[in-house]
Amino acid sequence: MSIRLLLADDQALVRGALAALLDLERDMQVVAEVGRGDEVVEAARTHEAQVCLLDIEMPGRSGIEAAREVSEQLPGVRSIIVTTFGRPGYLRAAIDAGATGFVVKDTPARELAEAVRRVHQGLRVVDPTLATASLLGGPNPLTERERDVLRAALSGAPVATISTQVHLSPGTVRNYLSSAIRKTDTATRVEAARTAQENGWL
Repeated sequence: MSIRLLLADDQALVRGALAALLDLERDMQVVAEVGRGDEVVEAARTHEAQVCLLDIEMPGRSGIEAAREVSEQLPGVRSIIVTTFGRPGYLRAAIDAGATGFVVKDTPARELAEAVRRVHQGLRVVDPTLATASLLGGPNPLTERERDVLRAALSGAPVATISTQVHLSPGTVRNYLSSAIRKTDTATRVEAARTAQENGWL
């Protein structure tokens, strides 16, 4: 019996390349492809996928959010994050969301296929370099509210605009920003937001 795969990536070329590679494996079959994170659960359910390979940055819902939905709604289905963004914070967030695999897109085809087999067997597969970086980097130091405020700050928007977006008073926004700047050891809110993004904390 072939392992039934769902591929989720908003870039059709990447999806097509992954599908072509994995379909070469005798024990694998790509049964569904989607370009949006909010289409993953329905497609996985409809096509009876057993393993979902998810990109992180997709419209509708991120791969990490999609992995959480798969874990909650389809408990027998496994998820692997396959991403360009090898950031330690993303790895921790993916594992917390219920993903059982995390590999980067330049992983050789043979290793990716082996990762799919291991995850299908109920094992966890994590890129070793990222695992080390994640352990050394420690947990995400930012609170959920600090992350909300920093996401809004990424564009360089003024405090008044940020406060409107996150539904908080300007004074509260300033407090969260100063706390986040301290925790990220940066000098400005934009620097703090970029540092948090680079670490996969947002």
